[in-house]
Amino acid sequence: MRRKSSPILVAFPLFLFLVGCHAFGQSGGIRGTVTDAATGVPLPGANVLLRPLETGRERDSTETGGHGAAADADGRVFIDRLAPGSYALRVSFIGYETRVVGDAVVRPGRITMIDAALHPAAYTAGEVEVTAGYFTTLKAEDVSVAAFSGEEIRRSPGSAGDVSRIMMVLPSVAKVNDQSNSLIVRGGSPLENAFFVDGIEVPNINHFPAQGSSGGPLGLLPVDLIRDVTFSAGGFAARHGDRLSSIMDIRFREGDRERILGQADLNFSGFGGLLEGPLGTNGSWLLSARRSYLDLLVSAIDIGTSVAPRYGDAAAKVSFDLSSRHRLVFVGLWSDDHNNPDATTAAENDMQYYGRQDIYNYTGGFTWRALWNEQVFTTTSVSWTGMDFGEEFFKTGSGAPLLFNDSHERWVRLRSETRWSLASALHFEFGGDVKALRGRYDNRYGGVPDELGNPHPEFLFQQDVRGVVGGAHATAVVNPWSVLTVSAGLRAGYVEWNEACSLEPRVSVALQVNGRGSVRVSAGLYTQSLPLLLLARDESTRTLENPRAVHGVVSFSYLLGESTRLTIEGYLKQYDRFPVDPDQSALFLVDELQYRYGFFMPHGALRSTGTAVSRGVECTVQKKLAQGFYGIASASYSAARYTDGEGVERPRVYDNRLIFGIEGGWKPNASWEVSLRWLYAGGAPYTPLDVVASAAARQEVLDATRINGQRHPDYHALNLRVDHRCHFDRSALVVYLSVWNAYNRKNVAGYIWDERHQRVKTLFQWGLLPIFGIEWEF
Repeated sequence: MRRKSSPILVAFPLFLFLVGCHAFGQSGGIRGTVTDAATGVPLPGANVLLRPLETGRERDSTETGGHGAAADADGRVFIDRLAPGSYALRVSFIGYETRVVGDAVVRPGRITMIDAALHPAAYTAGEVEVTAGYFTTLKAEDVSVAAFSGEEIRRSPGSAGDVSRIMMVLPSVAKVNDQSNSLIVRGGSPLENAFFVDGIEVPNINHFPAQGSSGGPLGLLPVDLIRDVTFSAGGFAARHGDRLSSIMDIRFREGDRERILGQADLNFSGFGGLLEGPLGTNGSWLLSARRSYLDLLVSAIDIGTSVAPRYGDAAAKVSFDLSSRHRLVFVGLWSDDHNNPDATTAAENDMQYYGRQDIYNYTGGFTWRALWNEQVFTTTSVSWTGMDFGEEFFKTGSGAPLLFNDSHERWVRLRSETRWSLASALHFEFGGDVKALRGRYDNRYGGVPDELGNPHPEFLFQQDVRGVVGGAHATAVVNPWSVLTVSAGLRAGYVEWNEACSLEPRVSVALQVNGRGSVRVSAGLYTQSLPLLLLARDESTRTLENPRAVHGVVSFSYLLGESTRLTIEGYLKQYDRFPVDPDQSALFLVDELQYRYGFFMPHGALRSTGTAVSRGVECTVQKKLAQGFYGIASASYSAARYTDGEGVERPRVYDNRLIFGIEGGWKPNASWEVSLRWLYAGGAPYTPLDVVASAAARQEVLDATRINGQRHPDYHALNLRVDHRCHFDRSALVVYLSVWNAYNRKNVAGYIWDERHQRVKTLFQWGLLPIFGIEWEF
């Protein structure tokens, strides 16, 4: 490939030019609502005080400019004439825990929307103020939960605005590969995660998604639409079903309700923009669209690869208040992904296969939020999803056909959830969901030997399959004493493919140690149906049992300060009923996406006899942005193992054992911000290649005597980022420069058999990689 100038030589002078701008501009404002977290009832008269985060100086409503407010009769807050910058809002109301909402970025000529949901004070101590600080108060069933604001995701070094990548700093998420954002949560595979956007389930939130899984190389959700993210790594409540490992709940912000605004973006991977504005007097709309230009970069400069994928995405949110107590929200997502490397390009970039890839992914849905009275609140959503895969792959060395995939998958889902506060010490939550699925497949797999070198004939399947997956749930939350909360729930599930019914009890107990500390214990049973792609293979596959897991979690949380929290957790996950291929009984089939080609290969008759176990201890200290500093440090020690068909216990491919991460930054003023992230992970297990057998077969063959018997070298990398924000009259400009893997660590991605040169070849993850970006808000 013809080498050009490095992108760092292009980005750095541009960065220096743009940071020379002078910061000035007019004031902005904040709008928001204060409500009861359990019922959604407005809290009129709630007090709001502002603190500029760059200086730490607190202001109240008596100061010039009115930097503070009281909520009106509908719980709404209006604060105007604010200087551009970052603010924290201290929200208080009698009988409720005081909460601090951080990362409220005020921009010239714009309105920043915030919402504060306050929890009733469960602990009182005379004249001592009861506060949750910068952290959202956890419910009894909320163990293993982490929350991030949209601003925290945007500025995170090493995330590039990808909501999944920021989770890599958490101790519950294993480190896989820089080129993938797959979430490996407490030893579980990427198949086991669920994503919700404003209550709408989205099967995969990535470009170039792995079919039947939840991972991919790049997120498709625009970070400037994200208001906040709540991530549960286990022990989640009965309202969530059909998933074994984690739940990510993403909320989009609303569009501006006063005037039409816009934003244009340009960064290393693409360009795009968004528009937002009012919808009459009772609503708002928000629209984003982006398109990559990597194909242009590849032909212009050296970015370390000659592969030029093309992708784009669009997102929309429309909110309309039917009345003061009823709101209708529409959310829509769409993406298209295209890649077409030839054999030469594949060999040049150490790719195991080449060919055509065209993927289309869309989800849309309506959510109706109804506050019936002071005690009852209902959320009902209906959504539809489509995923179309057109793929044709060939092996790089031999040119042998590997896969022809013409798949069309559709989901329609109805979900409703009601929260009923019968009394201050007794709450109920109940509801249900049903999902109708259809898959049409015209797929063909080449006669490629399996991972162990066993011959496998060409496999063809043409199927049109339909089915229903549903469930109902009910949970009671009781506060027998102010410091004790007990949550007991039950979920009943049904899967049409195998006519399987399940009862999944879940219970958690939360004890408030004092005004700052709490202990939580949670246990529950979880089941999940297999991916549609696997179920469609043949009739016998659809009769397999649904995989199952038992979660047990013990959690201790303590507020070291208003903006700093310590969390220590221990967990145990016991799996059974996973599919096993008797012809490959030493391998764990659901991990095939990691140790094979990134998609499921054909298998013979399967059995539901696979078992696995994950256990570990995690520690996290998180400091929210206050007085210029923020950060998170985490560490975990864990083991993820499975028992093969011969009864031998082996480590899973995601078993990093020891993980450590630190991320933080400094924001000295409204114009500058500096941040870093350093991650360390123990070497993940892998199966070495059988060199003699691979040479004889002239293709990759795993050593059947050493399944997951060796480990990669330890992983570690440093990411740096500098942001500069300029405020103009009614607009703002943000420019940032980030460097991934700043000291150019050669982290091993894996080992493959080089079919052209007939030898083992080491693949490495990204080296030093500069990333720049420009955002113009107007």
